[in-house]
Amino acid sequence: MKPESVLRVTTLLAAGASLVLSVWLYFQSSSIEDRLNGIYVGVWVPSILALGAFLLAGQGKKS
Repeated sequence: MKPESVLRVTTLLAAGASLVLSVWLYFQSSSIEDRLNGIYVGVWVPSILALGAFLLAGQGKKS
């Protein structure tokens, strides 16, 4: 498997896990702390995707 494919799969899995964790934290309890923790973890999703895109862009075609 190519390193680019591994990076793409890893990035998507990390973002998906973060999204699932965020939703679980938000809805697990009715306390405000749990909801804020869910929102905080939800902010990780675009950050993880941006990091993956940055790393993939850095691997441009080399001649």
